[in-house]
Amino acid sequence: MFNRCDCGEEMSLGLRTVYYAKTVNIRNVPVYACEACSRNVVFPGVKSDLSQLLASLGPEPQPSSISFDEVHEWAGVLSEAAASREPLLTSTVSRMAQERTNDLLDLLLVAAALGDESWKRELESRLTQLSGQFIS
Repeated sequence: MFNRCDCGEEMSLGLRTVYYAKTVNIRNVPVYACEACSRNVVFPGVKSDLSQLLASLGPEPQPSSISFDEVHEWAGVLSEAAASREPLLTSTVSRMAQERTNDLLDLLLVAAALGDESWKRELESRLTQLSGQFIS
């Protein structure tokens, strides 16, 4: 999965650690990186969710380490793809995202059958994170 950098070269998608306020490490954040000019850009599909996470930490957060792939479904799919040693190709990631979507839909049916509204909202939020806008 690639994107074009402002310098004209291709940027490759990978998982990186983002440092916040010199005290928080956020691992496995999807980031486009350009080897030619060393530019890094947070994947647009997770940028607002990452911003919300940073805002929830406050201006002076306690030292901590957060695994973004555990709080964001799209990052989780990319992390799983990277762990499987499959290349981060659109077709591979799309297939894995579809599999995860099916898993979440199954869980949503269970939550609905149990009448667990809180769990349903959480699952719906996770499904939103996997929407097609992230596959580019």
